[in-house]
Amino acid sequence: MPEYRTKAVNSWDEFSPLREVIVGDATGARIPMQTDVSAWLNDYPELSRSEREQVGGRFPQRVIEETNEDLADLVTTLRDLGVVVHQPPAVDHEQEFGGPGWRSQGRHSYCPRDVALVIGSTVIETPSPSRARYFELANMRDLFQDYLERGAAWLSAPRPQLRDELYLADAAGGPALGEAEPAFEAANVLRLGRDVFYQVSRSGNELGLRWLQSTLQLIGDIRVHPLRGLYQGTHIDSTICFLRPGLVLLNPERVRPDTIPEVLRGWDVIWCPPINEPVAPVLSRTLSTPWVGMNLLMISPHMAIVDGNQPELIRLLETKGITVVPRRLRHSRVLGGGFHCVTLDTVRDGGLENYLD
Repeated sequence: MPEYRTKAVNSWDEFSPLREVIVGDATGARIPMQTDVSAWLNDYPELSRSEREQVGGRFPQRVIEETNEDLADLVTTLRDLGVVVHQPPAVDHEQEFGGPGWRSQGRHSYCPRDVALVIGSTVIETPSPSRARYFELANMRDLFQDYLERGAAWLSAPRPQLRDELYLADAAGGPALGEAEPAFEAANVLRLGRDVFYQVSRSGNELGLRWLQSTLQLIGDIRVHPLRGLYQGTHIDSTICFLRPGLVLLNPERVRPDTIPEVLRGWDVIWCPPINEPVAPVLSRTLSTPWVGMNLLMISPHMAIVDGNQPELIRLLETKGITVVPRRLRHSRVLGGGFHCVTLDTVRDGGLENYLD
């Protein structure tokens, strides 16, 4: 019997045949007040102090309703492809919570991949530097507990205190993530069998890297590759996308031929073409750059769900023998997540493979 059928959780990479997945829910999505230094760090870091005082609260209802329509279509598509889909209802993000010296409200349940990392048969809750994300996985608890009872491992990184000293300023006066404690998000990480890539950025610090390295040593013979200097913004999955062994999609605005990670230098590269705006953003402020259009979901090494508004990217993928299933996420930039972000694959066929040697 294939390994994926015998384990509650089994996901080692980004591309082997997908069997089970979690999909997000945009209900109640909101932005924390940007006067919170942890929100300014990663939400709208370009805002001035006076502008930050005016920003926060729920997204427009149109954004939420149309996004949930698109997510429902994604769920149907995945099920039609034979994938088991879970979509836990969003929690109430209006409830206030906090820790010593700070108070916050939640953000959204739209991006389950952002703060939950699956490595093999282990689910890791990551220590986000965003205070608003402290309880973001609350709607996943029943599901994660079920995985635990069926044989998976369920870990949580040390709960961050998120005190003001974690949040610094860079040379230009913009926000920067300090090293007061381990802090990183799962979406700073890409998986490639026994190799894991970790992007150091405003959503993942060096101490977070060290914690992840020490923890993955307990899981197996896993190598962690730090990525520094590629993209200082937030997550990795609009910078590097593994399509299958030996084939990678790269963001030409953030990666150059001479800065491709050394271990990937022999791989076939698709340089992502210019990205089309999915739709004109409802809001002038967006959580993602246009490059969220390359944020795709591999169903298998030969099939991908891609933003249908990216014809050039679709054409390039098809020249590599990848069948594209075009779908839409009309407000991916506003809410900050494409098809990779809004899903969390918990079961794939692949194992602890060595794709680099």
